[in-house]
Amino acid sequence: MGLSDADVEKQIKHMIAFIDQEADEKVDEISAKADEEFEIEKTRLVNQQRQKIMLYYERKEKQLEQQKKIQHSQLVNAARLKILKFREDHIQTILNEAREKLSEVQKDKGRYAELLSGLIAQGLFQILENYIIVKCLVNEVDLVQAAIPKAVAQIKEKAGRDVNVVINDKDFLTADSCGGIEMTSKNGSIKVCNTLDARLGLIGKQL
Repeated sequence: MGLSDADVEKQIKHMIAFIDQEADEKVDEISAKADEEFEIEKTRLVNQQRQKIMLYYERKEKQLEQQKKIQHSQLVNAARLKILKFREDHIQTILNEAREKLSEVQKDKGRYAELLSGLIAQGLFQILENYIIVKCLVNEVDLVQAAIPKAVAQIKEKAGRDVNVVINDKDFLTADSCGGIEMTSKNGSIKVCNTLDARLGLIGKQL
């Protein structure tokens, strides 16, 4: 016995309902998979961008830290240079004042004669020769001549050496010199500069 129209229609509706259900389930499955893939991609992109942002700010932080170090170093160097310049200027001021006061030493003839004798003796201990030439200011020849015997006696007493010390009567210290003496061996190969300017310069270097 064949199916009635009602039965056929019922089966058709049943099939359509089954197909619709299958289609809905497939759509849900595709949609769920798409959502899952979307979330995965979104998470990946978010993490990627977050990583880029972190790297960017990390680089910026390092750059700022480097700039801070450079600025700090520059400030420290500038401060050091300023201190050195101040110290150098201060030392130069002291030396200039000392140079002006050296003229007062020359005015005290007795004190200056003692100083000249000490400078000559010191030179004699440095130049280990028996004939020494002394150069001085042209207006101090007599003072230096008077100071020589004491220095010679000192070298004789302490080193047992006889030394002939003569003053250079053709070449003198320049007029702007503060005084003192220069001493050379006979052939000029050994020289000791014991001018007051040289001693002052030595003090400046030590400072």
